[in-house]
Amino acid sequence: MSNTTDIVAKLWSLCHILRDDGITYNEYVTELTYLLFLKMLEETKKEERLPKAYRWRELAKRDGLDQLDYYKRLLLDLGKAEVKDGLVRAIFVDAQTRLRKPTNLKALTSSIDQLDWFSAREEGLGNLYEGLLQKNAEDKKSGAGQYFTPRPLIDCVVRLLRPQVGEVVQDPAAGTAGFLVAADRYIKDKTDDLYKLTEQQGHFQRHSAFIGAELVPDTHRLCLMNLLLHGIEGGVDLADTLSPDGERLPKADLVLTNPPFGTKKGGGRPTRSDFSITADTSNKQLAFVEHVVRALKPGGRVGMVVPDNVLFEDNTGRRMRTWLMELCNLHTILRLPTGIFYAQGVKTNVLFFQRGKTDKANTKSTWVYDMRANMPAFGKTRPLTVDDFAAFEKVYGRDANGRAARKDEGEGGRWRCFTREAIGARNDSLDISWLRDTEAEAEEKLTDAEDIAAAIIGHLKAALEDIETVSEELEINEAEGAAGLSEAAE
Repeated sequence: MSNTTDIVAKLWSLCHILRDDGITYNEYVTELTYLLFLKMLEETKKEERLPKAYRWRELAKRDGLDQLDYYKRLLLDLGKAEVKDGLVRAIFVDAQTRLRKPTNLKALTSSIDQLDWFSAREEGLGNLYEGLLQKNAEDKKSGAGQYFTPRPLIDCVVRLLRPQVGEVVQDPAAGTAGFLVAADRYIKDKTDDLYKLTEQQGHFQRHSAFIGAELVPDTHRLCLMNLLLHGIEGGVDLADTLSPDGERLPKADLVLTNPPFGTKKGGGRPTRSDFSITADTSNKQLAFVEHVVRALKPGGRVGMVVPDNVLFEDNTGRRMRTWLMELCNLHTILRLPTGIFYAQGVKTNVLFFQRGKTDKANTKSTWVYDMRANMPAFGKTRPLTVDDFAAFEKVYGRDANGRAARKDEGEGGRWRCFTREAIGARNDSLDISWLRDTEAEAEEKLTDAEDIAAAIIGHLKAALEDIETVSEELEINEAEGAAGLSEAAE
């Protein structure tokens, strides 16, 4: 076991203390983040970012009710406008602790102090924090996996799309910043941790290269903390991408994202003035596709996780796909196996496309890799690994925009090419499969109780979303029919 893994396990064990104080699973990491932020600033000698009155030693040396009262005051004051450091202010805005027992706070501060911080610094505090986020996501009771993209998938997409120095990388649904951190790591590995860059280039990478938005306040805190520990200063706003906030995000050279599944909360529509395709739908995935296309610079590229309904939904969905293939070269689709996200029954894909220099006929053909049929039952007992993507990465090729030499493997293989004309004959449906789908058989092999429960929940959620989509399409059809009758009467 590596030192980082060992420390993550010890940090996760502190959740027993939090649970003893009535703190729920989905609040664990947020509560630990406040304390870890203070401690990690001490360990990295960056405490000048904090007011002198609110530093780790001041908290750790106290006891009893005095410590708990001090901690509550610290959380309140660090989120106020008077705090000069914007990142500190953003992490602590509206922060509050659920801790009620002074003995539990003392147990937490003492346990954190006793961790092997020398080893943690050697292996990277960012890696330590990412390990904690991953541990939280793997625990299905926390529900965190709903916004946590598996690291092997993130790393695969980043390797294929090859982020470059000087590029603006955007994630409009940043979650805990997994995609942005992986893109940053990829660039640092190619530039000796940025030391090969000029001072100006290095400043751009730390302060301007990575941008995005996250809607959920507690997730946004985790995101900012993760970015900070990887040497990235901010860049992700607490914002709703499907509102006018999304219009203000800078144009990107590269978009890496896994937007949330389901309909927009409360059935609301996007409120973007620049949306023309999805203005009348509450389907968040379709709206995010429109955002991503509009966010790209000419020649910009994308790796985007979407559920199956984006590939086959009629009406707005079909218009979206037609529009996408006109403006962009949709060169590759990866059909992902089920069971790799928290919601087991959700079927997902990765779309790889590039914005054209013009707005016409950019997609000539689309390659599809089926990683879903005849695959193992992924879950707790069989987690997704980097090796699972090796065959796909090999056929994808070394060109980020899908221009490497490729060979169709025929009906017996996983890798096929479909012309734009063939897709048009399918009414622009991209839900293309040719291998016998053994998904049901794979789920029957699940043995872990949490995996089985997650599969059932996933199927129920997917069914509910399908019903909502059908209901919405009926409403749209009725409205269009009424409009048509009105025009005829006139």
